[in-house]
Amino acid sequence: MWIAENWKDYEVIDTSSGEKLERWGKYLLVRPDPQVIWNTPKNHSGWKKKNAHYHRSNKGGGEWEFFDLPEEWSIHYKELTFRLKPFSFKHTGLFPEQAVNWDWFSGLIRHAERPIKVLNLFAYTGGATVSAAKAGASVTHVDASKGMVTWAKENAASSGLSDAPIRWLVDDCVKFVEREIRRGNHYDAVIMDPPSYGRGPGGEVWKMEESIFPFLTLVSQLLSDRPLFVLLNSYTTGLQPAVLSYMMNTVFTSRFGGRVEAEEIGLPVTKSSLVLPCGASGRWILK
Repeated sequence: MWIAENWKDYEVIDTSSGEKLERWGKYLLVRPDPQVIWNTPKNHSGWKKKNAHYHRSNKGGGEWEFFDLPEEWSIHYKELTFRLKPFSFKHTGLFPEQAVNWDWFSGLIRHAERPIKVLNLFAYTGGATVSAAKAGASVTHVDASKGMVTWAKENAASSGLSDAPIRWLVDDCVKFVEREIRRGNHYDAVIMDPPSYGRGPGGEVWKMEESIFPFLTLVSQLLSDRPLFVLLNSYTTGLQPAVLSYMMNTVFTSRFGGRVEAEEIGLPVTKSSLVLPCGASGRWILK
């Protein structure tokens, strides 16, 4: 498992009964987590001293209960700064487990000894975008949500990257890739963090199990003659690391060579010393 263990401003303190107790900077949040199927005593003081609690509804969705939490605050990861705020469906605007991938590809970019063009698809609030830009890449950031792209711009500004070579685009990722192929544009690296299910701005339906393999085939046509890496993240339960590995080998290794590694990613839990699984990632590199 690849573990995001270099955080100082974020921590999973404890887990029990379908929930996790987290520290985001100086604030404690309790949020549901479907992986936490065990029931252990909630005897850490943070369970009672939480600043906010997201309650899952039996009918789907849920709502926040706030005790003492600002509308917005920031946390840091190494040289990066991320703005946080609680919003619908339990999220805060950041997936901290992805830091293990940020560290991986940032090292590749820094040691490439050449300009690197990165395409970040389904780019959300820009954790990967600002990480790649801080490492020295030029980045094209694409997400179907205007609000998420605006948030990502704010994260870039907070991280001192207002003038970095980042292109911000609100667009359906599939249609954007198709247009880039027609334009003859190419990228040295591609990062993808697709949802399990979603709709584009024009009502386009995305279902991970049905859409991802043909999408990877499209993406392969955008890679340059000297591609550096491809990163694919999955939070879809049925797509295990072996599935990601097989798809990426079929699409990328068969065409360019190189190799694929795929693993679960996770976050350390302070109280129990276990690692909380948080999805899977597949990494293709040419070398």
